[in-house]
Amino acid sequence: MSAFFERVDKIKPIFDITYKIVLFVCKLLLIADILITTMSVIGRYVSFIPDPAWSEEVVLTCMAYMAVLSAALAIRRGAHIRMTALDRYLPAGLIRFLDILADISVLILAVVMIVVGWRYAAGLGAKGTYVSMPWLSRFWMYFPVPVAGIAMVIFEVETLYNHLKSIVLKEGKA
Repeated sequence: MSAFFERVDKIKPIFDITYKIVLFVCKLLLIADILITTMSVIGRYVSFIPDPAWSEEVVLTCMAYMAVLSAALAIRRGAHIRMTALDRYLPAGLIRFLDILADISVLILAVVMIVVGWRYAAGLGAKGTYVSMPWLSRFWMYFPVPVAGIAMVIFEVETLYNHLKSIVLKEGKA
């Protein structure tokens, strides 16, 4: 059985690369947010610096991407919101079961985010445009939801695999 895990462990670089790409995108979005917001605020007080009408909508869209993508990143690090106050009073097996149940629930949520998020982006989002940029589809406002769902599925599969590996290899040693 350990040979199976050794073969599957060879795809770990795919998870690492996915994490680095999503993190890099979040960093770029944060930089864009800061620059656009700074330009907009300074443009209100300094006459020769423009205060574009589109700045607020673009900043909010970037924030939407960062919010859902950073939530996906938290899954891989195990930094997502969870209740651990009672963990020291519960048996280790029950805690492991609850962790796996929570991960399966998040995986289901990620699939829902992909399906429903894509429907909204391709349906409702494709029919509207940004108020300050009528040439740009609102598809881009809804698109972060299915993108984050894909990242969440990838990171949850890795997390569930790690749970399975720890259970099987621990039992194999006993």
